[in-house]
This record gives sequence, structure tokens and C-alpha cells, in this order.
Amino acid sequence: MDDQSKNLILATVLSFLVIVVWYVLFPPPEPVPPPAEPAAQTAAPAPGASVTAEGAPPAATTAASGDAATVAAAAAPRIRIDTPKVAGSISLLGGRIDELALKDYRETIEPGSPTVTLLSPETSNGATFAHFGWGPAAGYSGAMPGPDTLWEQTAGEALGVGAPVTLGWTSPEGLRFTRTVEIDEDYMFTVTDRVENAGAAPASLYAFGVVERHGLPPDMKNFFILHEGAIQVADGVLTEIDYDDMTKAAVSVEEGGPAQVTAVAGQGWIGFTDHYWQTILIPSTDRGFTAVAKYFPGADLYRTVARQPVVELAPGAGTEVATRLFAGPKEWETIRRYQNEEGIPKFLDSIDWGWFFFLTKPIFAALHWLNAQIGNMGLAIIALTFIIKAIVFPLARKSYVSMARMKELQPEMEKIKERAGDDRMRLQKEMMELYKKEKVNPAAGCLPILIQIPIFFSLYKVIFVTIELRHAPFFGPFRDLSAPDPTSIMNLFGLLPFDAPEPGTFLALIFLGILPILLGISMWFQQKLNPAPTDPTQAAVFAWMPWIFMFMLAPFASGLLVYWIANNVITFTQQYLIMWSHGHRPDLFGNIRSSFSRKKAAPPPATKKPGGK
Repeated sequence: MDDQSKNLILATVLSFLVIVVWYVLFPPPEPVPPPAEPAAQTAAPAPGASVTAEGAPPAATTAASGDAATVAAAAAPRIRIDTPKVAGSISLLGGRIDELALKDYRETIEPGSPTVTLLSPETSNGATFAHFGWGPAAGYSGAMPGPDTLWEQTAGEALGVGAPVTLGWTSPEGLRFTRTVEIDEDYMFTVTDRVENAGAAPASLYAFGVVERHGLPPDMKNFFILHEGAIQVADGVLTEIDYDDMTKAAVSVEEGGPAQVTAVAGQGWIGFTDHYWQTILIPSTDRGFTAVAKYFPGADLYRTVARQPVVELAPGAGTEVATRLFAGPKEWETIRRYQNEEGIPKFLDSIDWGWFFFLTKPIFAALHWLNAQIGNMGLAIIALTFIIKAIVFPLARKSYVSMARMKELQPEMEKIKERAGDDRMRLQKEMMELYKKEKVNPAAGCLPILIQIPIFFSLYKVIFVTIELRHAPFFGPFRDLSAPDPTSIMNLFGLLPFDAPEPGTFLALIFLGILPILLGISMWFQQKLNPAPTDPTQAAVFAWMPWIFMFMLAPFASGLLVYWIANNVITFTQQYLIMWSHGHRPDLFGNIRSSFSRKKAAPPPATKKPGGK
């Protein structure tokens, strides 16, 4: 096997490995099956019970008692929640915040699409809700308000901005519990629980807050680069626990998984984070708290708990604790305000910035500002591309200058090859001497690519995880820059009112949209600034590269393709002008024509056999 065949096989294998690794790192999102009907044989564990003995299994109940609890929960009175941004209700049964819809967000971009539901009662599929209460400390057997406690509404009619509501309940032992619920103009609830010991005996108890999730969220992405599951900050340390990790940790259906318990000495928070939404408990205490994350297989229940320290109440004494609950979208500006102005530590890190956080954070901050100035996220991405190219231009310029100088040295390099012949050592030595003499770095041409890789990954992360890109329109058919290109030849590139093939299908791979095609063409034009390599194997690899990338990036978010196309156009212009300024005017159309030429190699000269005529 000759060297050319070996090189061709090696190039093919390497190209295949690049594609495989790419799809391992960035696989298409897996479809999530609809949530199953909740099982009747096992009831969800009571919040108070699990916190009393952290990690204790839920108590099993009969189907009849489960049905009775469902009927009682559905019939319980409710307090309406209504603000400019959210709508929902609080159930007086258990005092749960278990109905919440986000008024500013729709499920799809279609007109009339329902608003996003973030919290839902335990009686619904995929229930998610927040519950607050008190638990008895060791040695105290008095009654505490639990999930079946029917609270009394003592003040306020409906919960709104500047309009709190108050609940009350008194235990048989004479403990008077009062709960005041407030909400700000965004998505932050403040739950203030007060207890007074009007009985004759001392009481020992602690306050807690719980966020429960029954089953996985229906819109879960299950994507490699996105964290979905439990999340917490304890004394400045961020911890992310995937749903898969919580499930795998389960010991058995009866016992559940081992609880992840974290003692927080100072400030922190714990809760659940999804792709665009989160439900977070933030205890307001200077005594620290205990953060707990646990999964119960029997009830298919995920739970996070913020448990506050035990307090001792003598007769006539009282105490008060407050816990904030953030239930809403992960809006960068809103979360940053809570972090900077209201002192919630590392709250901005609830957005999954990824490994390149030192790039993703400033990139998004710039993109957010540009969008505020321009008013169009697609144009903001293009403007951001210009800014990024301007920042890295000094390094890129050195690279392009080096490439132009390499073109100038091409005749001299050919002479060295002729003199060296098959002597590889002599060839490398004379080449290095030539580079040193002319002050040319042959590796400098790789700099733009190396710089582009982390920037590309960071921008991809920004476009994928930030809610500001969700349903962000560009123009015409491009109404959601966080979604793949909606155009295809099947709908005449958006001119006909038909949907393109579903992303991830075979038809979507074949019938590409406008943006992937423009991406391939822009890469091809950029490639044609230079003549094709003389080596046939290299020429074949370079010829296929734009079209491989065109198909490979087609399923990605439209916003990312807009960035890549803009980057290719700017890079093409920069490289053309720099090469021209150094006396090497690229023969663009000549290189294009030569790529379409099909010259047949001349057959080797015939040789006569010995003794032949």
C-alpha cells in the first residue's frame, strides 16, 4: 500500500472520528415520553415526615386512602395569586404554593399557545409544588402543621404585589402558628412562619421548606451540556445533582435513595432547575440550615429540603423564620438583581454557564446589551460577531500575514523539495532554515481556528441555555433562534405555510434549510481564497469539509448558524484584504474554476518486454 492510500484511509478514519466525537459531545435532544398516570398504590411521602428523619422512606398507603386524599386536596379552599407576571393559587390544605403560571411565557410560538405552568397540585400529572412547615425535634411529640392540615385564612383576600395574605393554625398543645406569604413584582415569594407557645409545656421544633417534584419534568431536554435536576449553593460552593444521579442512588423502592445532606454554616439555597425555569428555596437565617436532596422510587418523587436549626420554646415564648421561594424563569437581568441587590449568593450561577463560564458570562452580557440597543436578537448576534472578530483581529492578522508570506515562499519551497528529493531529513532542515530566515511561522495559520473553538462552544452554550434566546425572532420564518432552521425545500424555504421535516429525522438531514446551505457556501468561498493542495488526499478532504459541516450543523440552533455564517463572511473579507495588501491577490474565481475541472491523469508510458518487437 502506497503512502497516498495510507493517507486517504487515515483522513477518512479521522473524519469519521471527528463526527462521532461531535455527536457524543452534542447529541440531538432525546424525545421525552409523556408523564405516566400517577400510581395509586403508593402515596407521596409527607414533607414533615421526611424532614423529621432525613432520608426516611415514604409511608405506604392504600388506594382508598390515596383517593380520599385526592378528593380532599381538590376540594380544599384556595387563595388566589395574581401579579403582572404570575397567576395561580395557594391551597389552604397544607398551605402549599402549588398553582403557578408565568404570564409572559408561552409553551410554543404559535398564537394562542397556553402560558407556561411552573407549579401544579399533587393531584395533577407531573406535580411540582412548594410546602412550608414545622417539624418536631427529637423528644417532642406535639402536633405540627403537616400536608393534611387545613389552615385558616386570617388576613388578606388575594396574594399580589404589596398585598400579603396570612394563614393561621393552632395545635392541641397550644402552639399558635401564623404564616404570612408575600410576593414581589417578579417571581420571589417570601414565606414568614411564626410560632408562639401559648401552652403550659416547652416545645422543641424546627422550620423547613420543601420543593417536591413528582416524576421528571415533561419538557426535560436530557442534553449533555445542560444541567437539569437538583441544584444548591452551600457557603459559596455550587453543587449540581442530575435527576439521573438521584435516581441511580436509590437503594430500593421501599427505602429510596440515600439523602444528600449538606450542612450550610452561612448562606445558601437549594431547589430544582430546568432548562429555562427553576424553583429555589432561600432560607433567610444567620444560623445556617441543612440542605437535603433525595429521590423516592416508590412514589417517583424528587425532593429538596431546606431545614432550619432547632429552636426551644418555653411557655409564652415565640420565634419567627423566613424563607424565600424563587419560582420563575431564569432571566439573566432578574436573577442578577436578586444576587447583587438582595444578597443571594452565586444566584447567577443557577444558569448553567458550563466549563467556559469565563467566556459565556461576558458573551451573554454583551449579547443582552446589544439586543436591548438593537431590538432584534439575530442582528445582535451578528453585531456580537463583529465585536468578537475585532477583539481577536490582532492575532488573526498575524495568522493571515503568515499565510500570505507562505504563499510568497511557495516557489522557494518547491526548489527545496526538488533538491532534497526523498531525503526527508534534509527537506525538514532546509524548510526550517527558510522559515527562520524569512521569519515565518507555518503553524500561525491554525491560530484563528484554535481561537474560534472555545468561542464557538461558549456561544453555543449561551444560545442553548439562556431564556432570552427562547422564542427570540430574527426575521421572516425565523421566529425562534433557539430552534433549528424551520425552512426547507419542502416548504419552499419558508414561503409555503408548511412545517419543515422534524429535526433529527432522515428527511431533515436531506432537505436542509436556508441557514445550513448558506453556512456551507460561506465556508466553501472562504476555502477558495487559496488554491487546492497539490496532494490529492488533502485536496479531497478540504473539498468535502464545508459540506460535512453543513450537514453536521444543520440540526443546531438557528442563532448559532447565524453567528457562524457572519463569522465566515467577516473572516473571508479580512483574509482577502490582508492577503491583497501583502501583494498576493487571491485568485478566487480561478480557484473555483479549477475545482470544477476534471483533468484525467495521463497513462504511464508503455514499456517493451525484453525481446519484444
